[in-house]
Amino acid sequence: MIQMTDVVKVFGEYAALNHLECTIERETIYGLVGPNGSGKSTMLRLIAGIYRAEYGTVCIDDEPVFENVALKNRIFYLSDELYFLPQASMNSMAKFFAGYYDHFSYEVYHSLCEIFPLDPNKKISAFSKGMQRQAGLILALSCQPNVLLLDEAFDGLDPVVRNAVRRLLVNYVAEYNATVVISSHNLRELEDLCDHIGLLYKGKLLLDKDLDTLKLGLCRFHCGFKKAPSREELSKLDLLKFSCSGNLITLTARGNRDEIEEYLESFSPMFLEALPLTLEEVFIQEMEGVGYDFNHVEF
Repeated sequence: MIQMTDVVKVFGEYAALNHLECTIERETIYGLVGPNGSGKSTMLRLIAGIYRAEYGTVCIDDEPVFENVALKNRIFYLSDELYFLPQASMNSMAKFFAGYYDHFSYEVYHSLCEIFPLDPNKKISAFSKGMQRQAGLILALSCQPNVLLLDEAFDGLDPVVRNAVRRLLVNYVAEYNATVVISSHNLRELEDLCDHIGLLYKGKLLLDKDLDTLKLGLCRFHCGFKKAPSREELSKLDLLKFSCSGNLITLTARGNRDEIEEYLESFSPMFLEALPLTLEEVFIQEMEGVGYDFNHVEF
């Protein structure tokens, strides 16, 4: 279990994390989302023990991470800015990591090299951005960490490789009882992969829920009436979005889906249809709910 309690991390006068509280359970693929500058990379680096918090505690299984060599042997952090030794090949980097990680597996390494079409003897600097990302993932999984931290894990990967990586991560968590934390702007990728989502905003977790619960908290309906009710007439609903075209209404509301549907039925609609919300749409609604200008969010 990853536990962050009242964590503050400051760079100069800027508070990247502001009294952050977060608990990430074992055997979880945890998606960390948020706008630029929200503190996602800082949070991962604190969990990895790269940074030390000015205040608060960062622990894994009740052990402080910072300067804990034995604990760091179970953690692998793959940065969004990939770094490999100068002139290194995948094979030489495998040898390098095998010297640091007690559970490094050459068997896993060679099997992954067969899955991904990379030449392990070629200099990594000659690889494309996407190929370097694949190389990093191969080396990370070969170290067999209990906690795998991935910053922008799918950046530069083509759709085929992305699917392969998703399968590998799901299988890895199941086989090794591992915890994977993925920071990403690609909400669609996280929706297909993660079972828990944390939404960082101004250095704090605005949301921290399992994906199913997060989606259940918001509902969207498309309905038609002989005479459509106004927004004011639907005042009992916690409306986040409301649009009316003639007698057709599309709305998004917060609350229990069955209760909202029952309430809308009381207006005798000609038809009433519940529409699914994507993670991206949920994210937008939550950010707009705290007054964030979503035009500044990158995907």
